[in-house]
Amino acid sequence: MRPTIARVALPVPLDKQFDYLIPNGCFPVIGARVSVPFGRQTLVGIITALSAKSELQSHQLKPLKAVLDDSPLWPTPLYELLQWCARFYHYPLGETLHGALPSALRKGKPADFSTLREWQLTEAGRNQLMAGFDKRAVKQAKVMHLLANGALPHQMLLEHDISSSVLNALSDKGWIEAQDKKAAPCDWAATPEDLENGDDKLKINAEQAVAIATVNAKPEFGCYLLEGVTGSGKTEVYLNLLTPILAKGRQALILVPEIGLTPQTINRFTRRFNVPVTVIHSGLNDTERLNAWLSARDNAAGIVIGTRSALLTPFANLGIIIVDEEHDSSYKQQDSLRYHARDVAVMRANKENIPIVLGSATPALETLHNAQTGKYHHLHLTARAGNARPTTNRVLDIKGLYLEGGLSAPLIAEMRRHLTAGNQVMLFLNRRGFSPALMCHECGWIAECKRCDAYYTFHQHSSEMRCHHCGSQYPIIHQCQGCGSTQLVTVGVGTEQLELQLASLFPEYPSIRIDRDSTRRKGSLEQALGAIRQGQYKILIGTQMLAKGHHFPDVTLVALLDVDGSLYSSDFRAQERLAQLFIQVAGRAGRASKPGEVILQTHHPEHTLLQALLTKGYDDFARGALMERKIAQLPPFSFLTLIRAEANHSDSAEQFLRQVRATLEANPLFDNSCLVLGPTPAPLAKRAGKFRWQLLLQSQSRSTLQKLLASAKPAIELLPQANKVRWGLDIEPQDLS
Repeated sequence: MRPTIARVALPVPLDKQFDYLIPNGCFPVIGARVSVPFGRQTLVGIITALSAKSELQSHQLKPLKAVLDDSPLWPTPLYELLQWCARFYHYPLGETLHGALPSALRKGKPADFSTLREWQLTEAGRNQLMAGFDKRAVKQAKVMHLLANGALPHQMLLEHDISSSVLNALSDKGWIEAQDKKAAPCDWAATPEDLENGDDKLKINAEQAVAIATVNAKPEFGCYLLEGVTGSGKTEVYLNLLTPILAKGRQALILVPEIGLTPQTINRFTRRFNVPVTVIHSGLNDTERLNAWLSARDNAAGIVIGTRSALLTPFANLGIIIVDEEHDSSYKQQDSLRYHARDVAVMRANKENIPIVLGSATPALETLHNAQTGKYHHLHLTARAGNARPTTNRVLDIKGLYLEGGLSAPLIAEMRRHLTAGNQVMLFLNRRGFSPALMCHECGWIAECKRCDAYYTFHQHSSEMRCHHCGSQYPIIHQCQGCGSTQLVTVGVGTEQLELQLASLFPEYPSIRIDRDSTRRKGSLEQALGAIRQGQYKILIGTQMLAKGHHFPDVTLVALLDVDGSLYSSDFRAQERLAQLFIQVAGRAGRASKPGEVILQTHHPEHTLLQALLTKGYDDFARGALMERKIAQLPPFSFLTLIRAEANHSDSAEQFLRQVRATLEANPLFDNSCLVLGPTPAPLAKRAGKFRWQLLLQSQSRSTLQKLLASAKPAIELLPQANKVRWGLDIEPQDLS
């Protein structure tokens, strides 16, 4: 019997699908998009089932407006994975499927390669380039020189800080012309001899060879933890693993935690392999994102490199998944579908029956536990690659020392010694802006965000106060709002202030600041990293963006300026993150033949964590931390779910969570293995004008916890306060704030 009813998952916050009539002449398929009426609007949804009957009468159903695809958007293993994500993370299926699509497809645009505009020089333009330009036409000259070697996409020119008006002006003069080209899939299949560029191939050591042989010996599913000290050549292992995969015409997915790591990763892979490499991350525009998505799906790309969202991209013939820096917290989505890309990647590899490699110098304790219990294969790289030697690590006690912009005199002297020798120095300070607070020297008033329980950060470069939690900002104030005094002083040091201080202390050595503020413009981070590698800057100042995965062979000194806050945090994961950060930042030093040195400024040099890291390394710390977690029955020895609620009034959120607690404890599946903590105000109790409360649910059994949540969630949705607050579940949370 021909189906007459289509069940559609829509991007609405409801755990249900909706039935629609299939008009004559329409032939929808499961997993394809349809356009449907929903209330007064038209939405794009995904067909999840076809049937000949519905629970509703036919006269109560509306017909589909249009069928947008003639085949499923996702292959079966990925479609099943998305359904699993919706169940495991207790998130509506419609919004889960919707979030896995590029923005263009969510808007109903065809799943076809988009037209891209390219600019090229005309004959008149080449003649003008030889004749030269007016000194005032700097931008126009820049465009002409960029196009001298061939046509470039419109978007790439925009990334070079060229505006559309400049391009149009040159076009009006007849010096450049635009061509609209439609991207198309290409055949990248190559013989093993043509696949690799041997010039970039490095000699591997015995440990690397063992790791490569272990993974290649089993082409089906297996999860491998590649634990290698910083600079041990993990990327070279990845490259060698890809060779047999690509030689068979299969594709590879490489996940990196930050956009900033994609340029250097792309460069390494494109130099090595003669196959198309596609990038997927949040910095792409809608057209670029759709073309990248289609390139993976239609086998036009051999290698896909991307951040966590790339994980949900369909592939024609996926052969391996590699998760670099698997410990990084950036892999955890903090809103909407709160999935952890590392964990979902393991599940995807299982469904695709392919190997997955998790690489890190500082594996997450959960990953280490899985390796120790035999769930993952544990591979080790203990020696630095090439001539690189282990760094010299030491703690600098700054109690009682005068600090100039966060720098102590012994550290300044050490910096001068390394700089005089012609090397580069990296300073790590994970605090943006000029100062984290602005205070009145007369009465002690501090400029506080009116919408959050947080202080405004002073940004001198833009002359404004910003809240890093809600994004609110306003011009710098010059008078205390408490007593009217003009004696306002900054409290604490941020990267902007450190940059100014260094310009005063070391005027002869150029410095560069790498943080979210200085790299906002598209392409600016790549340019900055390139300038660092070329030696244009001798002092590097950065936040976590600079600490992860970058290779700077001339950096011989790395200093961490302020990490004391993590030593006494209420978050049980704070010390693990500090240990990982220390090892990762320290790994930026001495990566070539030059010896590296790491200095950590602290008021607590005797702290057991710091001493363990300095003398015994991450392995010893991890073993001790896992023992402590086991005694305290914290993850990975138990499983957590955080239930968050926020509302305009604090009482509403608290009352709702009290009702949730009563609902959970009354559920028949709630047993002695379950524990409910709270409700309590969130560590940041007010953000963006909303009062925030949370409830923590803990169990020693993951399956028990999942069954309890699945059973209790429908009842929670019917609670009297459920529609008066904004609430959500965070399964296995990484951030308890």
